[in-house]
Formats: sequence, C-alpha cells, structure tokens
Amino acid sequence: MPTLTIRNLPGEVHARLRIRAAHAGRSMEAEVRVILEEAVAPDAGRMTVQVLRDWVDQAYGSEKPSGVVEELIAERRRESTRE
Repeated sequence: MPTLTIRNLPGEVHARLRIRAAHAGRSMEAEVRVILEEAVAPDAGRMTVQVLRDWVDQAYGSEKPSGVVEELIAERRRESTRE
C-alpha cells in the first residue's frame, strides 16, 4: 500500500485531528484515512440541494421553518471552509 507523508501540518490542525480521532475511537492515522476516503468518494453519496429539500420537507412536514434548507447549506459551506 502507498504511504503519504504530510509536512508542515499546523499544530492546531494536528490537535483537532487528535481530538476527532479520539471521539471516533480511532488512531489519528485511521482517522486521516477515513477523512481522505470520504473526501475522494464519488459524489453519489452526497446530498444534492433537491435531495436536501425533499429530506427537510419529509422531516418537518407542514411545520417546516422558513429558510431551513438555505441555513443547512450555509452551515455546511462554513464547515467545509474550516476543514
């Protein structure tokens, strides 16, 4: 199997990765492997905006708060810029 070395990883990223791995019950190496596998997975598993809208409609029914889909999309974008 190929090996990947990551140099100059910021200390804060390393610390957050260590915490994330501990929460998942994995080693840091295993956690990085999971993150990379998810990052390069085909887009088929990702929610499209329409799938997200349908999911929210099904979850909330007629009591859906206004702007919930847009807020979920915005939240995901904020998370992805932090990662």
